[in-house]
This record gives sequence, structure tokens and C-alpha cells, in this order.
Amino acid sequence: MVERYAREEMEKNWTQQARYAAWLEVEKAAVKAWNKLGLIPDDDCEKIVKNATFSVERIEEIEAITRHDLIAFNTSVSESLGEESRWFHYGMTSSDAVDTGVALQMKASLEIIIEDVKMMMESIKKRAQEHKMTLMVGRSHGIHGEPITFGLTLAVWYDEMARHLINLEQTMEVIAIGQISGAMGNFAHAPLELEEYAMEELGLKPEPCSNQVVHRDRYARLATTLALLASSVEKFAVQIRHLQRTEVYEAEEYFAKGQKGSSAMPHKRNPILTENITGLARMIRAYAAPAMENVALWHERDISHSSTERFWLPDAFITSDFMLHRMNNVIANLTVMPENMMKNLNLTGGLVFSQRVLLELPKAGVSREDAYRIVQRNAMKVWEEIQQGKSTTNEKGESLYLQYLLADDELRESLSEQQIRECFNFDYYTKNVDKIFNRVFNK
Repeated sequence: MVERYAREEMEKNWTQQARYAAWLEVEKAAVKAWNKLGLIPDDDCEKIVKNATFSVERIEEIEAITRHDLIAFNTSVSESLGEESRWFHYGMTSSDAVDTGVALQMKASLEIIIEDVKMMMESIKKRAQEHKMTLMVGRSHGIHGEPITFGLTLAVWYDEMARHLINLEQTMEVIAIGQISGAMGNFAHAPLELEEYAMEELGLKPEPCSNQVVHRDRYARLATTLALLASSVEKFAVQIRHLQRTEVYEAEEYFAKGQKGSSAMPHKRNPILTENITGLARMIRAYAAPAMENVALWHERDISHSSTERFWLPDAFITSDFMLHRMNNVIANLTVMPENMMKNLNLTGGLVFSQRVLLELPKAGVSREDAYRIVQRNAMKVWEEIQQGKSTTNEKGESLYLQYLLADDELRESLSEQQIRECFNFDYYTKNVDKIFNRVFNK
């Protein structure tokens, strides 16, 4: 229900009704500005602001004849007014209403995305604190590296989302821009003060130097910002998908009672939500391409951008909103399995401690090259045992790698048994987690 509600709230910003309502808001702001400048009489201004309305159906009726949506809109609005309609759209060009109206739509929609990101950050933070010291193996190239905690993984996600939040807030400053500069943007028929008064009324800033449109590098900034955000959300989703693999099984999307995973295999519990998020992220990234292509319009304007924006703007916002809510639900309800994390951490018979041993040898006077050779030599023996399916622990529960190291005469010349055993201590790898968390969550 949360996902559906979020989508509906965003969709309301991009209906035909919302589009024309934004235009009307811009036109009324211009009327008020002209009144303030002394052109439009108080009575006419009051009548327009109070009575101006439109009908989507009537606009479509008129547009079928005029083949021009803004003229059809103006005609529909004029039908709701009397003689004062002569002041409606006075001194303006189509893009003044259209682009400034879109700015209002983008601003309202980006506010929702920013709140979505904050919501997701709170969910990540809560789970990070919960699993701050939950040990698991870190992986590079998909291969076991060294011990980390699941909390650190989530802290990485939080920090990445914090950067996106800053980026989104900065992007808001870039896209919350309107114009009433007239045809060609030369202000020949309307003074700059008109634009300034109207933008203040609308909560926007004026384009410092427009031509006939708000410049499309602003829209491209928005598209790339959403694309980057989607890429990070996909990164988190892909990691969860990996953790849910049967061979790994350290975390799992919540599987509800009565849920089905496969029409053929009743045992299946698939990561369908995060797979869905991966697909959504691909679509959001795809919208960055047409947005950047739209920057290079002919001279003062053409309308090659218009058709693509009718697709990508609503779709990018609606899809991003849905994706963020879905990912938030995945994180908030994620099933985490610390026992399986520890089981996998011990899977390679202590090999995850190899660097710790390596770094102790130079302290004992051994060269880096010799230290690496000694440590790797014993590690390769463990890999051979693993390949043969042999146990990686003895009857005492000691790891195979520890056993090989303790039996290595060359190593024992430099490190005592106690020094070697001390290298196999998980606490060593969590000693700075608190400091890292302080960096991430208290900055």
C-alpha cells in the first residue's frame, strides 16, 4: 500500500489537469505582476485571478482545430472570463507559461524524491545500528577477503545516499527556474521587473538570461541526478540479490506467508523486488540520454525537446519515486542471517586472516617479499584442501590455515604460537567500527 500511495501522489503532479493548472498559476502570477506595474487595472486583475479556469476536455476540443496546446488553453480560459480576458497571456510567449509551469511540476516532484531519500536513509541507519557488529565476510571480485560487519555495508549505503541528498538539493536550485521574457527572450514586450515579480509569486527564480526557453542543461542536470541516484539504489539491490543466493544465503527479501516463488518449483524464494529495482534503474538511467540531447536546440529554440520531455519527465519522477519506496521496504523488512554470515566467514578455514599474519612478519624483521611468500604458501595448501572437499577445521574446531601456519618452521622462527593465534581474532577487525559510524552518522 505504501508503494501504491507514493506512486499516486507523484502521478498527480503529471496529469493533464496538473499540467494546465501549472500554466494557469503562471499566467495568474503574470497578471498580478502586470497589475503591480500599473498596466492591468485592479478590477480586471481581481476578476482574472478569481474566475480564470479551464476544462481539459474543452482544451482538447480546441486543440483538435488549432493544433497548438497553449493557444487552446488560452482560449478555454478566456471563455471563463469577460472583457478582462484581453490581459490574459499579455506580453508572453508559449514557453513562458509552459517552461515555468514545468518548473513548478519538477519542483513539487523533486520535493517528493528528496523526502523519499530521507526516508530511505532513516531505514538504512536503523538497520546499520542493528547490525553494527554483525560479522560477515567482505568480498572483492566475489571472493572472500577479510572480516567486516553488515553494519559497515549499510553505513556505506547511507553515506552514498547522503551524497545523493546533497546532489538533489543542489539540483533543486538548478531546476526551480522560470521565465517571462517573451519571444526570443529579449524582454521587448515585458520588463524584467514583471518576470521578477511573477517568479517571486511562484516561488521560483528567474532565468538570468533566457532566449525563448528555459535552458535544457538544467533539465539534463535533473535527469543525470536521478540516473546517479538510481545507479546507487541498483548497487544496493544487486548486493542483496547476491546475499540471497542459495550458496550465500546471508540475507533475504521478506517472504510473506502465502507468497509463491515459482509456478513450477514450490520451494523457490526469489529476490523479485531487488530484481525489479535493477530493471527500474536501467529505465531511469536511459532517460539521461534524451535529456542531454535536448540541450542543443536550434538558435533561440525549437521544439525537438518537447516530445521527449512529455515521456521522460513524468516517467523519471514516477519511476524514481516507486523505486525508492520499494527499496525502502526491502531494507526495512530485510531478513538478515548472522549465523549464516559467520558460517561463510569461516568457510575458507581461516584464510581471511592472511593479511594480519602478513603484517606481523615485517615487525619481526622479515622482508615484505619473504613474508608474502610464507603466508601465501600456506594459504595455497588450504585452497587445495577446499578444492578436494575436505574439512577446514580439525576436531578441536581450529581452522586449517592456523594449523598449517603453526606447523611452518620458517614462520615459527619469527612468530611464536601465541603471536600466530592472536592473528585469528575477529575483534581486531571491528575495533574501529564505532569511529567509522561516528564519521558517517554524526557528520
